[in-house]
Amino acid sequence: MWDFSLSNAMRAVLRTAPFVVLRLVVYVGIALTLMLTTGFGAGLGLLIGRASHGHNGALWGGIAGFVLVIGLLRLAREYILYLVKAGHIAVLVELYDGNPVPGGEGQIRYGAQFVRAHFAESSVLFGVDLLIKAVLNALMNMVNRISAFLPLPGLVPLLKLAEGVVRTSLTYVDELILAYLIRTRTANPWATAKEGLILYAQNYKHFLKNALWLWLFLWAFTIAIFAVLLTPAFAFAAALPGHNFWWGFAFAFVLAWALKVALLEPLAIAALMEVFFQTIEGQRPDPQWEDRLNTASARFRELSEKAANWIPRPAIPPSASTDMRPA
Repeated sequence: MWDFSLSNAMRAVLRTAPFVVLRLVVYVGIALTLMLTTGFGAGLGLLIGRASHGHNGALWGGIAGFVLVIGLLRLAREYILYLVKAGHIAVLVELYDGNPVPGGEGQIRYGAQFVRAHFAESSVLFGVDLLIKAVLNALMNMVNRISAFLPLPGLVPLLKLAEGVVRTSLTYVDELILAYLIRTRTANPWATAKEGLILYAQNYKHFLKNALWLWLFLWAFTIAIFAVLLTPAFAFAAALPGHNFWWGFAFAFVLAWALKVALLEPLAIAALMEVFFQTIEGQRPDPQWEDRLNTASARFRELSEKAANWIPRPAIPPSASTDMRPA
């Protein structure tokens, strides 16, 4: 069975309601922008298609609008990570340690100042995040012997499916390492990320078991949300120029994704954070696992180099100090 408490995670997330509202505004806003841009593109494509006596103008215009917003989101993901995700994780870490945090808008300022105190530049946090993802992928390649804990002898297709599920369950591990950086009040984010990855690797089977259970819970909820959203999504799609039936599924998927990231992702992070911190309590990075990661991943070696060459930034002004707990 799993080792996390969904009730504890739910209570922690409810105490960060200002960040949950912020996430809803950001991610649902992104989904609605995607839908509106798709509609605008479909209308523009229909007009151009009629003028040039072409076909499927609405479809291609809608696709162009959809892809444009996706591209802009990829450019903005660094700032979403810095301003939304990291601040929320910082507050969840403080609550896990029993430290008081403010409510209302003050909580969002608190989280943002906390992150700036350790990651003065968003590019540093984003760079750490990208390297963590790359090393995790290498780790999965290295320990890709799923039959050790999912015995499926002779069933290659099912084994491949299981591997895909395991990889998907790693979605929130980079957030766990970020939580570890924040909890340790890191002075060298690259070195602390390296340490956190080694601690994760030496306990990977235990973490994967819990991540898989949580993955099942979250996707069950997400599928239910998707089903509920199909009706309004199809209604919106029917109002678009060209009346393309498939846009209804796309819009329901985008809205379900937005609600999953806004509401369910913090729950997953809070639950896995409990498992991660309790498991690594009192442990030190295993040199054997460090050697394995060095051998398996060039990105891990890059992380080590950045850790060795890190030059601490100037001291944070008192107004943005890490000790920002309310009186």
